[in-house]
Amino acid sequence: MAGGSFTGSTTDVEFEAKITFAVIISCIMAATGGLMFGYDIGISGGVTSMPSFLHEFFPDIYKRTQEEHVVESNYCKYDNQKLQLFTSSLYLAALVASMVASPVTRKLGRKQTMLFAGLVFIVGTALSALARTLALLICGRILLGCGVGFANQAVPVFLSEIAPTRIRGALNIMFQLNITIGIFIANLVNWFTSKMEGGYGWRVSLAGAIIPAVLLTVGSLIVDDTPNSLIERGFEEQGKAVLRKIRGVENVEPEFQDILKASKVAVEVKSPFRDLAKPHNRPPLIIALCMQLFQQFTGINAIMFYAPVLFNTLGFKSDASLYSSVITGGVNVLCTLVSVYSVDKVGRRVLLLEACVQMFVSQVVIGIVLGMKLQDHTDDLSTGYAMLVVVMVCTFVASFAWSWGPLGWLIPSETFPLETRSAGQSVTVFTNMLFTFVIAQAFLSMLCLFKFGIFLFFSAWVFVMGIFTVFLIPETKNVPIEDMAEKVWKQHWFWKRYMY
Repeated sequence: MAGGSFTGSTTDVEFEAKITFAVIISCIMAATGGLMFGYDIGISGGVTSMPSFLHEFFPDIYKRTQEEHVVESNYCKYDNQKLQLFTSSLYLAALVASMVASPVTRKLGRKQTMLFAGLVFIVGTALSALARTLALLICGRILLGCGVGFANQAVPVFLSEIAPTRIRGALNIMFQLNITIGIFIANLVNWFTSKMEGGYGWRVSLAGAIIPAVLLTVGSLIVDDTPNSLIERGFEEQGKAVLRKIRGVENVEPEFQDILKASKVAVEVKSPFRDLAKPHNRPPLIIALCMQLFQQFTGINAIMFYAPVLFNTLGFKSDASLYSSVITGGVNVLCTLVSVYSVDKVGRRVLLLEACVQMFVSQVVIGIVLGMKLQDHTDDLSTGYAMLVVVMVCTFVASFAWSWGPLGWLIPSETFPLETRSAGQSVTVFTNMLFTFVIAQAFLSMLCLFKFGIFLFFSAWVFVMGIFTVFLIPETKNVPIEDMAEKVWKQHWFWKRYMY
């Protein structure tokens, strides 16, 4: 066992718990679902900027990006609906899969859902890497999306349920940390494969997704399902044994009874999606929906999906744009570690509010610089202004990485009651994938239409996010997951009106 023991309380009962080896291994293995998701986010932008990939699937864009070809606008080089569909089709499939994943997660458990996600992702990776036509390429992306939908449904719930209360935030953020690591690795892979001879580097990049998929598949075979899931499905003794194993203490009876009580309420719910509409479920539901909307309308995935394309648009050469993507990816990883360290110490609200200010300022600066210095046709940014843009992009990515990135998944996963937790996570993933799809499908067209104003558009959304956080997002630090109603919602100035 690692670490010392501590207690987490619910009502007047204290739960004994240690940070056990079983918890650490379970969380590391489960969080590889985030690695799988992050790798795909990072890989698509680099692939779509590779000339060999464009030449094979998008010859019109390939011609547009050649130096001798006259372009209508710097901002419109990559504006193509089919190119955007290559990126966005995964998220369209993921949002559909997330709704199917909810009953699967509830009936078969978190472990089996993660296993299925890994297997489907392996098949999708193979199809994408070997594709010879755009249709097969899109089919592979759709299968990848199914894997992402199931993994994003099961993994955050798994992490929230298996973690001891006082480190639940840090362990849950393992999922987001792995997303950022996946993005960073994908950027590095793209940088190396872009230099390969023979024009097949993009295939190597896409094939690399099989590694996190295999890790998730193997991990799901190794870990135990959560006590909450086992007890909810009627395996009470097995659930108690797993609870004893992951807590590292013999006296698990108080926590077992707490979960048992919640599971009895959960099994009586025949239609959890319908129950989400009941008044007492509205606070976590509304917050979950809004956080997913806001997370995407910060513009983060526009940058992560299309970072090489974006930097190319701003006048960076191919190698420089991929290198800049590696820098932003590295910042993303390091600053997510800040969140792991601080989320259970300073709390959720402080991180969210600070990030809103930092993201707003950095995007406004980027918009102003581009508006003043990057013209439509022939002018590129000077070296000084180009570096300023990279610094501001990194500043933006840093603030997102320690706040809305991880907390957009953490807060919904820890605030729904057990009886609607799986359905609530499903709706959360669905909403996230819906707006991710919208951004992925629309960003290059929006960049062409709005030009530098795209950053001012996203900054306006960040301002709205800050107002929403100040008034409507409560603090959930150190609150046991089954006690959110009593200790959070019933104490909140606005949400208490929905509780009974």
